[in-house]
Amino acid sequence: MFNRTVMFAKQNAPESIRVVTRRTLLRAHNARLRLTVPVVTRNEFTNIYHCAVRKTASQWIKELFSDPIVYRHSGLFTYDPRFYNWSDPRVCPPDRIALSLFFHRKRFDKIPKPDRYRAFFVMRDPRDMLVSSYFSTRNSHAPMGDVLEVRKVLQELPRKEGMLHLIDDFAAKGRFKALRSWAVAPASEEVRLFRYEDLVGDNQANEVDQLMRHCGITIPPPELATLLSRYSFANMNERKSAGTVSHYRKGQPGDWRNHFDDDITEAFERATGNLVERLGYPAYEESPARSITPRG
Repeated sequence: MFNRTVMFAKQNAPESIRVVTRRTLLRAHNARLRLTVPVVTRNEFTNIYHCAVRKTASQWIKELFSDPIVYRHSGLFTYDPRFYNWSDPRVCPPDRIALSLFFHRKRFDKIPKPDRYRAFFVMRDPRDMLVSSYFSTRNSHAPMGDVLEVRKVLQELPRKEGMLHLIDDFAAKGRFKALRSWAVAPASEEVRLFRYEDLVGDNQANEVDQLMRHCGITIPPPELATLLSRYSFANMNERKSAGTVSHYRKGQPGDWRNHFDDDITEAFERATGNLVERLGYPAYEESPARSITPRG
């Protein structure tokens, strides 16, 4: 009953109320960690920054880094600046993990940061981002920002026309440009890029271990296995399903192949240029919806 009530509130309460509620829940969560979880290792970095674009498993990352296991091996609390109206001049106070910064790389580079920090950006095949966003925006995403406005459009259009509309919407909001900005930025010791497909793939334990170690967090293998089991998509779907449509629809890499046809692919390539190749994803693959011939 409690989960159903919380999920109903997330879907129906005004955004201002949801922000206050989430800030209260975050503070309560961190207070419980402080009181009940002994810290075995203090992190050497003052801040960790999780940077992303939407539909790159940001909610899953949030769950991982908010877990008591991560706190026990880092001593860092999580912090979402959206819940505090971006009031901190540094974006994130010291000794915190800043979650889900949907920033262009240039904006991230400009924010004040401590001398010792780590940042990571999670990217995803932008075609899968589009498909995932289509279904979540149309059916299940909490009504933040202009979600309700876009949802109304998508629900009135056939699926193909809805995806074509969403391509234009992504381009207008700069999401493709944001992805590109991180891919073309010079490499640095402080910032590392990770792929969604690797973090959820067959070699997940090793990939997540590398992510954590980049952030100065070393988790013993048995505890890491517990952490990943706790936040498997199947388990998260089961917990989130009470009272609403799950936000975790599928998450399978390559799902775009089941939805792209020639028209969608043309519109996508027109909006993104060589973004797919620049991110290192194969651009032309056979799919049930479309047979693609590579261009010379």
